[in-house]
Order: sequence, then C-alpha cells, then structure tokens
Amino acid sequence: MAVINLESIKVSYDGKIDVLKDLNLDVQEGELVSLLGPSGCGKTTTLRVIAGFIEPTGGKFIFKDKDYTKVSVHKRNFGIVFQSYALFPHLTVFDNVAFGLKMRKTNKEEINEKVNKILEIVDLQDYKNRYPKELSGGQRQRVAIARSLVIKPDLLLLDEPLSNLDAKLRLKMRVEIRRLQQKLGITTVFVTHDQEECFSISDKVAVMNKGVIEQYDTPENIYNYPSTEFVARFVGFENFLDFEVIGEKTYESNSGVKFTCDYENKLNSKNVKGTIRPDDIEILRENKEENVIKGVIGIRTYLGEKYQYTVETDLGTLVVNESSDIKYKQGDKVKLYLPSNKIILV
Repeated sequence: MAVINLESIKVSYDGKIDVLKDLNLDVQEGELVSLLGPSGCGKTTTLRVIAGFIEPTGGKFIFKDKDYTKVSVHKRNFGIVFQSYALFPHLTVFDNVAFGLKMRKTNKEEINEKVNKILEIVDLQDYKNRYPKELSGGQRQRVAIARSLVIKPDLLLLDEPLSNLDAKLRLKMRVEIRRLQQKLGITTVFVTHDQEECFSISDKVAVMNKGVIEQYDTPENIYNYPSTEFVARFVGFENFLDFEVIGEKTYESNSGVKFTCDYENKLNSKNVKGTIRPDDIEILRENKEENVIKGVIGIRTYLGEKYQYTVETDLGTLVVNESSDIKYKQGDKVKLYLPSNKIILV
C-alpha cells in the first residue's frame, strides 16, 4: 500500500521560477526511497514539501489516504534528520534524544524507557551522559537518528545525513541506516547526491533533474537500464551514439556503420540514441563480424586495474576502459567491439 502520494506537486518562487514541475511520486509502506540528483534538481524541496516546511503552489500531498498538503509541521508525526545533525550542544545524549518526548509532555518513566531502548538499538547506551562535542561524527549522527526514531514517527526523512562524514564513516553509517530502517520497518525518504550511497541502501530511487523525476525504479534497473540520456550520464554512461532504425533490433549510425542491439526499442521513433558504458566496450584481439568499428587510440589514463582510453572513431570519440595487461599507445589502430546486449536505447 502506498503511504506517500505526491500528486502533480508544483513549487515555484515568486511565481516565476519552477522548482518542482508536476511531480508525482508514490512510496509504499516500509520502503526506503531515495531522491537522487545534482544540486538544484529539487530533491531537498521535495523532502521539505513532505516534511511540511514548504506548501506547494499546486498539487496534493496524500499521506495514508489523508490530505496533508496544508497540515502544519508540528501536526505531522514525522522524524527528520538534517545534514547538520542539529543537536543541542548543552544537552547530553540522553536529553537530546528525549527532547521530542519532553515536548509532547511524556511522563518521566516512559521517557526513560523509550530513550534507553532506542539508545540500545543505535548502540549508544554507554554514551548517554556525554555531550555532542565528546562524540565522533558517526556517533552524533546516530544521536540525531535516535532522536527522530524515539517518537515512533510515521515517516522518517533524511536530508543528506552523511555528507559531513569522511568516506570510511559514510560507508559504515549507510549500512547502519539501512539496518535500523529494516529492523524498525519504517517508511523512509532519503535525499542524497551520492549515487553509490543511495543505490546501496534503497528499495527504489527517484532520479531528479530540473524539478521532475526522470526515472523512478529499483537501483538495479536504473543502473543497468537508464530510460533517458540524463539518467544514463548520471549513472556512468559516457558514450552516446545516434542511430537510425533500419530493422528489428538493427540500427545504422550517421556514418553508415550498422549495429544490432538486443534492447527492445520502446521509443517509437525512427531516430534513436544508444549508449554504452566504457567498461562494456572491448578492444578486439580476435575477429568478430557484428558491432565492430575501427578506431585510433588517443589519450591513455591509468586507473589502477584498468587503463582508460579515448578512441577516435567514425562514431566520434568513445571512452573505453580496458584491462592493464596490454598497454596501447597514442596512435595505435584498434578495432572496438560493442556487444549487442550492452547497448541501451535512451
């Protein structure tokens, strides 16, 4: 059952600049859904509409079949974790976590029980008498999460919660967030610009661009089968080819090179754009008949396990990642093989 329904949401500033444009999104109960995209795409604005900090200029926000569009923030039982943690420096861990319960005038005995229980879940029971300045970044983040969870929210909202952590701690904390979310079964909306971070923990991902959702799907489908050029570029596709449809699964480039592609053409257009990852193009060491194009090696970059080459071809410049057991030099003539099951139409 969908617990979140964003229906044709519009947000504009000064009635001129559209931040969100007829945005639609459904989130099922118990899912962790990430809003992914570059700065300025509208992901944080979407989260703030859900939280109640922004009232949309058009559309509706339905939560559990009730219209929440104009419901004030304090009447939404949502837990929110901010990028900055927003902990009170003069309060202990225990009192920071207990703050929301005290504001709700919960009795002391119940506060003690609930706070100690949530501190145990986030593995901070031994730190409850410490102050935020005495904690590591990861511990402070867990305090912020515990404070949001202790009120038993109907929905958990995370606004780039890991962006202030170093790379190693980010990796650990994203696993921790997923563990807590699954253990508690709480519906969660997670905002991030980090593709790897969001793909690793999300049930579904909404890739946003200029106020719209370009693709909403599982991480696996978005990574392997992007539906638009923007999404493809965002998830690591670097080579884009213009094709004309000349038959079933058969295409011809502007330069007359014919290709086969296993991907079903759902675009209903005679002219299509194909894309393929640098890792999926092979520099041939044996003869193949189909999907082969001649090229000349340009710039070589060392990536560790692989070399990355720019290769000048009749299709334009292609980027190719090849294992480092053979090293090509600038000016070498090569043949590139583009597997038919690796070319995606966008």
